[in-house]
Amino acid sequence: MNQSLDNDGAKPAGTAAHPRTHYNLRLYVAGQTAKSMAAIANLKALCEQHLVDQYSIEVIDLRENPQLAAGDQILAVPTLVRHLPPPLKRIIGDLSDSEKVLVGLDIRERAPS
Repeated sequence: MNQSLDNDGAKPAGTAAHPRTHYNLRLYVAGQTAKSMAAIANLKALCEQHLVDQYSIEVIDLRENPQLAAGDQILAVPTLVRHLPPPLKRIIGDLSDSEKVLVGLDIRERAPS
């Protein structure tokens, strides 16, 4: 199931948070479980809303290619790894808390407490 999901150039209603910044994202999953499928759908929706024309997603199924987990030190799935822009970031889970994901990827500032 290793696949790349690039944005298709469509312009959703949301606007990009960081002009000219490209986000290279890799999502590690384990098969087509409910959690894995939710993580893929949540990530794609988040990117289409907040990173128009600024992202590429690579989905890696560790059931098919378990050796790829070592390169990004994957200990749990699903795990999202942001390779670009630096620094490298990791988020574990189904990515359903969009605010947490946006803050974790440095797309949105953390709300003041």
